[in-house]
Amino acid sequence: MYQPQPIITQPGQQQHTSNTIIVQQQQGHVVHTRPWTTGLFDCCSDIPVCLCTTFCYTCMAMKVASDMEEFVCLPCCVPAATLTMRVKMRAQERIPGSICNDCLTECFCGYCSLCQLAREVKTVKAQQSYVMTNSRM
Repeated sequence: MYQPQPIITQPGQQQHTSNTIIVQQQQGHVVHTRPWTTGLFDCCSDIPVCLCTTFCYTCMAMKVASDMEEFVCLPCCVPAATLTMRVKMRAQERIPGSICNDCLTECFCGYCSLCQLAREVKTVKAQQSYVMTNSRM
């Protein structure tokens, strides 16, 4: 059997509540990106890096790991060390790309990829030392 609900307020008396909603738009945060300083196939732009990578890939990978302030033996211990270092460099320097692209680059152009990473590390370190030198003046 249906029982009506009790009336909380009288029909002529309505309670008015007002809620103030304030909407604020977030300030846009612009993230500046930049490309790699050298291309993937610009291996001959730094001949010593190219030769070292060609004849002693592991030594160059260990040097790059050390220059990136990672464990020097990382390339000997971790199978995809150069891939992870490439991803780290892209993230730190805001270089556009994707993990999928990095993975394909490492799989099909591993030597060129390591050369590019070594050149990028060298460029970034040179820029950092330039900034540090000028900030002391």
